[in-house]
Amino acid sequence: MGQALVSAPAYTALARKWRPRSFEDLVGQEHVLRALQNALDQQRVHHAFLFTGTRGVGKTTIARILAKCLNCEQGVSSKPCGVCDSCREIDEGRFVDLIEVDAASRTKVDDTRELLDNVQYLPTRGRHKVYLIDEVHMLSTSSFNALLKTLEEPPPHVKFLLATTDPQKLPATVLSRCLQFNLKRLPIALIAARLEKILVAESIEFESAAIRLVARSADGSLRDGLSLLDQLIAFSGDRVTEQHARSMLGTIDQEQVVRLVELLAEADPKALLDYARSLEQWSLEPAALLDGLAALLGRIAIAQVVPDDPGDEAYPQELLARLAARFVPEDLQLYYQTAILGSRDLPLAPDAALGLQLTLLRMLAFRPATGDGALPDAERPATPAVRAPGRSADARIAAAASEIIWEPSEWPALVESLELSRAARQLALHCSLLSREGVTLRLQLEQRHQTMRTRAQEEKLAQALSKRVGEPLRIEIELSTDALDTPAAAAQREASEEVAAATRSLQSDPTVRALQDRFGAVLQNDSVRPHKRQ
Repeated sequence: MGQALVSAPAYTALARKWRPRSFEDLVGQEHVLRALQNALDQQRVHHAFLFTGTRGVGKTTIARILAKCLNCEQGVSSKPCGVCDSCREIDEGRFVDLIEVDAASRTKVDDTRELLDNVQYLPTRGRHKVYLIDEVHMLSTSSFNALLKTLEEPPPHVKFLLATTDPQKLPATVLSRCLQFNLKRLPIALIAARLEKILVAESIEFESAAIRLVARSADGSLRDGLSLLDQLIAFSGDRVTEQHARSMLGTIDQEQVVRLVELLAEADPKALLDYARSLEQWSLEPAALLDGLAALLGRIAIAQVVPDDPGDEAYPQELLARLAARFVPEDLQLYYQTAILGSRDLPLAPDAALGLQLTLLRMLAFRPATGDGALPDAERPATPAVRAPGRSADARIAAAASEIIWEPSEWPALVESLELSRAARQLALHCSLLSREGVTLRLQLEQRHQTMRTRAQEEKLAQALSKRVGEPLRIEIELSTDALDTPAAAAQREASEEVAAATRSLQSDPTVRALQDRFGAVLQNDSVRPHKRQ
């Protein structure tokens, strides 16, 4: 006699095993649950519901729970018993009066008509006959027309539960006959908490950092998170670790992205390029690096404006605050946009690694360089930092430490010694000093630059002057139609003189002359730029 074979119990995927069976088990989507619970408890249940949202956020799960609420043998309510025959059969997917249809595989009108032919008949077992049509947007126009007739005047014992990821493709006539609920993408923290709860129940050891990586990769879908967790458990074995998660998901280390941002702050092209090349040993996807870089730059930009913004918990607020202090806002916006465009263009690059490197270098190449990291003013592109005419750096420092001389000729040196933001500095650079009368400082501003003059920038300039002088000052700005001798104008003149001298030097250069004589080369004078002083 042969030995009988004993089959091992079939493994149930986590997404199926831990599928919510009541509204209390659901996480997120409170706005939908509250409306459905009130409708059920008040016996005001509409005949057609439309659940929309991205994959794995609970559309069909909520629809199945709603079917249980309608057919529970204990009566219609928001809390089905879960133990009666109807509830158990719905949970097991074998309730005869719950007709589930995948519209993606039944798009023809004949399929829809065949389905709806039985609408008129009473339920076999339950209180209501429930039609759950998933991906309903896949139905053909003729199928929608056939469905529409039933939706207009359905029998009292029939309920339609429609689900779709693309509601824009549904006809307006169908939308107008349904109660529509839009399910949100689930936040990372909520998905991570749910995954950790499941792992505890399954008696599987884990590192919280690994679960956060899975939750982030789930992209707002709890079902995707559970599928990834299943895969990670198979990959890791007895204990789920962060290293296992990174290896399986191919995700980048946050420290690597932080280091890239720090090197951008240092504006050292060689160090940035060397570090980007060193990352190749980890076989990291350049697209993933750029996406991670853009995400962090965006979080830093938000932290500059709203320091206490909680964000997505991907990076601690202390780190964001430290990095935010190292950038001017304009640079962050430029870097973020460059990373986004670089990620988009990466497939066009001859080599992905080279595309990443050039994107990083492009950030620094196009970085504004006007001495203080600010964007160049529209009126004076590429002008060097303003300097007091005829005075050295040592002289300016000495002047800053001594008694201020309130003369128009000393205004450029005074402006340079002030602690000002970009916009307030631009206002000061385009003003000229008239006089000081007690606590009042009278300035002039050309009328064409009056858009620089705002109450906020005037206050910032007054505060900086008061701090510099050591006593409260207020400023009065008069508009002038005449051209003024301002620090900006002086810098523009100096830049123009440098350009003119450089142009003359190039025109008389023997090499340039030889190229002109031999090849007919033409010197593009407008391409000559002044040297930017550091």
